[in-house]
Amino acid sequence: MPSPTQRVLAAVPERYRPFLVKHRTLVKFLVVGGTCFLLTMVINFALKTTVLESKPVVALTIATVITTVISYVLNRKWSFRAVGRKREAAGFFLVSALAVGVNDLPLVASRYVFDFRTPDVSHFSQELADFFSGMIVGTLLAMAFRFWAMNRFVFTELAERVREDDQEPGREPGRDPERV
Repeated sequence: MPSPTQRVLAAVPERYRPFLVKHRTLVKFLVVGGTCFLLTMVINFALKTTVLESKPVVALTIATVITTVISYVLNRKWSFRAVGRKREAAGFFLVSALAVGVNDLPLVASRYVFDFRTPDVSHFSQELADFFSGMIVGTLLAMAFRFWAMNRFVFTELAERVREDDQEPGREPGRDPERV
């Protein structure tokens, strides 16, 4: 029985498969990130329209922290299959805590540096600025930071294993048929 990843790859046009296999960790990371992005949007919106209406940065921070935990589980089980869980978990949450700050910075700048908030702008403009700065710009910056930091500091055993696999004689670089 093929794995879910193998079933998805079978549906992808043949010419794109080598690229996806070669960059499978990045692709999986982006799928997890996209899923968590959607979940962050839902939680953030729910908080901003109810209990944290006057605190958009707190709402975004709470939403990001909740989805960070979900992201850890999904990345641990699927994107980055490494060993050393205690050190890895601590590193993941340290990097993620820093990434929450990176994610919040554009929203803080939009609201409190550039004053994109009522009464200086309309409510619609404020919400649009919040969405663009917090959910789009902040998420993109935090995603790039997380991917770099996870590969560099957290899931280092995986990177070492991939390098070792690539150096084995007779093995196609970047290709592990057991882990596609």
